[in-house]
Amino acid sequence: MTAERDEIAVVGAGLAGSLLACFLARRGYPVAIYERRPDPRTGTVERGRSINLALSERGLDALRRIGLDQQVMADALPMRGRMIHPVAGGPRFQSYSVSGDRAINSISRGALNNALLDAATALPGVRVAFDHRLVDLDPATGEMTFETPQGKVTAVAPVVLGADGAGSAVRGQLLGHGLLTESVDFLDYGYKELTIPPLGGDFALDPEALHIWPRGTSMMIALPNPDRSFTCTLFWPTHGTASFASLGSPAAIERHFATHYPDLPPLAPNLVDDYQHNPVGVLGTVRCDPWQVGGKVGLLGDAAHAIVPFYGQGANAAFEDVVELDRCLDECADEWSAALPLFQRRRQADAEAIARMALTNFVEMADKVASPLFQLGRRVEHALERALPDRYVSQYELVSFSTTPYAQVRRRVRRQHRVLGAVVAGAALVLAGAVGTAVARTSAGSGRGRRR
Repeated sequence: MTAERDEIAVVGAGLAGSLLACFLARRGYPVAIYERRPDPRTGTVERGRSINLALSERGLDALRRIGLDQQVMADALPMRGRMIHPVAGGPRFQSYSVSGDRAINSISRGALNNALLDAATALPGVRVAFDHRLVDLDPATGEMTFETPQGKVTAVAPVVLGADGAGSAVRGQLLGHGLLTESVDFLDYGYKELTIPPLGGDFALDPEALHIWPRGTSMMIALPNPDRSFTCTLFWPTHGTASFASLGSPAAIERHFATHYPDLPPLAPNLVDDYQHNPVGVLGTVRCDPWQVGGKVGLLGDAAHAIVPFYGQGANAAFEDVVELDRCLDECADEWSAALPLFQRRRQADAEAIARMALTNFVEMADKVASPLFQLGRRVEHALERALPDRYVSQYELVSFSTTPYAQVRRRVRRQHRVLGAVVAGAALVLAGAVGTAVARTSAGSGRGRRR
């Protein structure tokens, strides 16, 4: 098979690749999408690999631009805050926004991928080649070689865009040609999925919350699904005590969950089976430089900057990449040799900012959310947001409910925290002075009483 030479090649038919094809087709480009997997719309989902998405404003903004937001949101479940499950005691709700009405949205990754693929293939000039695994790429000519069930085939494209995830074959080819450098920082943590089925035909937990079981150095989260089940994800160390490696027998699994997640076993009848048979996924941060070579081969989404999932921003950031690349093509009059370098200049600092925030958010979710001091801080933050609307906005709201660039969010939050620190320090000094004055007056009064 030889592709039409003017087709833009998108490697990867996942979320980012399918959305990218929609944007490119809208610009009038013929697009060929190459995907190593079979068509996900006709196959079965790999067990324990869903990781529901938390779709927020950045992702919705991208979907609005191609008219898909209402269709996708029809099956979305809004989550207005975190429901914290301690080891002892009942769950406690923490609102995401000061108003309490803003929400992130639980979305099935598979359903969203299918909707985007359907939208892409419905557009004129878009075709998809499944079961095509990229094994060779000449960055200078755009010639690609794929392994398929029928043997090796070649294709040529004027522009090749890698949207093929954290393990990107396109990035691997550029690395093999010595055209970029990469770093992959894996955590000593993995993830495993469990399921809470419907209870009596209804949700077993509050469906308007993202549920978190914070346990200091580990945690579990649960997101609601349209079928009234919940997909739970364990984020645990991969080695050592209280890790995935430390639980083997059904009795050990049952004992561990009864001790550390006591409210889960009554709700998860397949807990042991899920735990024993669902795979452990890896977690890590991918960085590379440059993101493009010669204006002919480019990377975006996880292929350029994969992050850990603790801020729920991986897919949102990838969708925002697509929007930014579209802007760059506008500004560069569709000159790819100018648009791809501009895209990297615009997005690289933002990618690094959300990578760092995602790593930091693990500590918040696994440990701090259960702390009374953290909860007090959130109440103070919400009070400041009410008192200073548009002037003080929490990091979470800026990340999840706006399209403010991630790097700008970090700078703004640092400024806000400096101001908040100064206010708290000033208040502490005033309070200390007031206490000192009261003590002095009390002492003076006591002294006069003794002299009488």
